[in-house]
Amino acid sequence: MHKLLIFFAAGCLGALANSITVWLFGNLGITPFFGVSITPTLSTDWLYPRIVWGGIWGLLFILPFLSSRLLQKGVILSLFPTAFQLFFVFPVMADKGMAGLELGMLTPVFVLFYNWVWGAVTALTIKLAK
Repeated sequence: MHKLLIFFAAGCLGALANSITVWLFGNLGITPFFGVSITPTLSTDWLYPRIVWGGIWGLLFILPFLSSRLLQKGVILSLFPTAFQLFFVFPVMADKGMAGLELGMLTPVFVLFYNWVWGAVTALTIKLAK
């Protein structure tokens, strides 16, 4: 149970880092510069579900592979929320087309990067918690 709590909390922290990165890129004009319409406002309504889902995704760290290489594990596990966002959230829930391409052609690249941030921060948090 202790491990699950660490994984959940680390996933939440990773999601906070991910969310701040998404917000910063939008606020600094980086995503608009590349033709991607992802410029969220930093509000509790936007942050709360992202942080909770980040914690839930963090539970994937229970999977028994690459336990001694947490950063690599984080990068690989970040592909799961990336695929979920690109192939379910954007086309089904947000009506932004497959892979969110209606938000811009480089949307998948940004989503991959943002979720890499989640995976790296989550892995580093778990490493520090051990």
